[in-house]
Parts: sequence; C-alpha cells; structure tokens
Amino acid sequence: MRIATYNVNGVNGRLPVLLRWLEETTPDVVCLQELKAPQEKFPEQAIRDAGYDVAWHGQKSWNGVAILSRVGEIKELRRALPGDPDDVNSRYIEAVVNGILIGCLYLPNGNPAPGPKFDYKLSWFKRLIAHSKDLLAQDLPVVLTGDYNVMPTELDVYKPEKWVDDALFRPETRAAFHELVAQGWTDALRKLYPDEKIYTFWDYFRNAFGRDAGLRIDHFLLSPQLAPRLKKAGVDKHVRGWEKSSDHAPVWIELKG
Repeated sequence: MRIATYNVNGVNGRLPVLLRWLEETTPDVVCLQELKAPQEKFPEQAIRDAGYDVAWHGQKSWNGVAILSRVGEIKELRRALPGDPDDVNSRYIEAVVNGILIGCLYLPNGNPAPGPKFDYKLSWFKRLIAHSKDLLAQDLPVVLTGDYNVMPTELDVYKPEKWVDDALFRPETRAAFHELVAQGWTDALRKLYPDEKIYTFWDYFRNAFGRDAGLRIDHFLLSPQLAPRLKKAGVDKHVRGWEKSSDHAPVWIELKG
C-alpha cells in the first residue's frame, strides 16, 4: 500500500500536474495540502475521473486539505483539529481508509517570528500534540502526514545557519516536533534514511531547485502499530521540476500488507 502526501500549492492551478503525477505513480492514498480553493471550487469530478474517492475541506484563498483513495471508502472522522472551536482555518482532516486512520495536516507557517502568527503556530502544534496522544491511546494503525512546516534537524535544511530565526527552524518549533515524535511516532523517512540529505520543498526564488537548496518539511509519522509495516519511502523530486509545479514535491511511503 502506497500512501503519499503532496502540498499542491493551489489544486486548481496545478491540476494538470496533480493528475499527471497520479497517473504516473498511482498511489493508493493521497493527502493534499494548501488547496487554495473554497469547498465548492474543489475539482471533485476530475479527481474521481482519475479513479479516486475524495474527501476535502476547502477554504477561500488559502489553506485546505484533502484525502484521496483508490483502495476503498474514505470514512471521514473529523475535519478540524480539536481544542479551539474558534479556529476556522482548514488545516486538518482525518479519516479511516483501508483499515488505517489517516490524519492529513497543514501546520501553520508561523512567520514572521516572533509575533501573532508564530504564537498561532505553536498553539496549533500544542493541539496536535494533545490529539496525537489521544490517537495513540486508541491502539490503532495511524499515519499523521502532511506539510508540518518544520525542519526537525540541521540535516533537513540547506545552510541551516541562514534559518535560525525562521519560524520553521526556531528552537520552539523543533522542540514541539520532537515532543510529538517522542510520544512514540516513527519519522518514516528518517527511519529508512537516518543520515541522508532529503528535501521535500524548494523555493521558487534564486534557482533553489537547480541548486538543490531545499528543506524537508513534509513528514510521515507512523504509530507503533504501523511502523513495523514500513517497507519503502521516498520523494518524487522530479515532479518539482515539471512546468507550473508546486514548490513542494510529493512524498510517499510503502507499507507491507
């Protein structure tokens, strides 16, 4: 079973790229972030024509998350992270697909830091940590995946010295990610490639992709029930080089059974 995550950076504007990638790689389940489309403008028919069931939580202008499946029904559980009923941003959707509970998330960027946006990022992270603890307590196979907007270590960022004050790399952000993982989650890519340079995002500016000046900010966290099934993981880096592609590349894992 192949599960992928992809920050599409605008699902309608990048639809040809998304459909081309789906046809090329045929992942079983896909989590999308940054749809940048209100609920009624999501390209549902095009996704279904590509062979996928879909559940999505859109939002005008920004944010937005979706789960796609070609291996059975998407049994949606929630479309908001618990803990703040006043938070109207579309950043989380959760469903059971083929016996696996999948949380698709788009964690806030947080810049400029310090400031209100950074405070929101950290408060969102606290809510995620609380909810993920509850998920682990259910003793289910769980995947938490998406754009975390965190580089956990210096290995995950090109020229880390240039990012020390950025919200994606500040000590508070990295500490929150490590607190999350320490609950018992497995960082899938680092489990298989503990010492390799792996990036999932390259900025549009300064020829970042051509220079391979990237960041690893899209992650797969696996619960203890699921981690032993991890077989492969990777980044479809070439997709970032396609015309009118997102600044993220798709990331994927393969599970046994």
